[in-house]
Amino acid sequence: MKGLDWNDPYRIRSWQELVNWINEVGFLPLFANEVPGFSAEEHVSPLFWWTGDPEQDPWEWREIIPATGKVAYGKFFGGRAGFISREWFPYFANARRDGYDFDAAWDDELVQRRMKAIMDICEDGGMHPGFELKPAAGFGKDGYKNFEGCITQLQMQTYLIIRKFERRQNKRGQSYGMAVSYYQKPEELWGYQHVTGAYGEEPGVSAERIFRRARELFPEGADAALRKLVVGA
Repeated sequence: MKGLDWNDPYRIRSWQELVNWINEVGFLPLFANEVPGFSAEEHVSPLFWWTGDPEQDPWEWREIIPATGKVAYGKFFGGRAGFISREWFPYFANARRDGYDFDAAWDDELVQRRMKAIMDICEDGGMHPGFELKPAAGFGKDGYKNFEGCITQLQMQTYLIIRKFERRQNKRGQSYGMAVSYYQKPEELWGYQHVTGAYGEEPGVSAERIFRRARELFPEGADAALRKLVVGA
């Protein structure tokens, strides 16, 4: 793992500090990528990953942060996980959705039926764990295929976010296994008016706004790599 020395004054030391930095920069992948410095991984200590310590483990932070609702979490950057601040989410929504609400995209035949099956369930406004959402939407041996690919694409298009993580429970109420993702529409977190607040500008303008922000903050990255990560092109 990459990261900063334990005594480095710039090291992020808590999930609260990470949220503050996400809000400062606007958006941030979780793991290191092709753009130097453009990740949470590179700004925390590499010593505590996957230790289960909520005070020090960034993997635990990525479970804690979505539940706070302070920033959005999901697979937003080249199909990989990361965070988007409340301020910047409307620009991502406008750019990634090309100005379309999901229903409008469906009406114009821009999305697949299997994705609509997922979104139809999420219309109830609730948080749905992937292990329940998959069969409920008709995915499985004799149904739709590639649930993971579809759920990732819906996050990339900002139609869904990961709202929280929880471990499954057995019949005796005991938790077991790894924490699973619960998906929800971002409109349920921040409201429709906010999420679609940038629909008034051309999607390409929003995309360029995001790119310029990334270029300003992380100038060592190649333009093509930056665009691929933050714009998806």
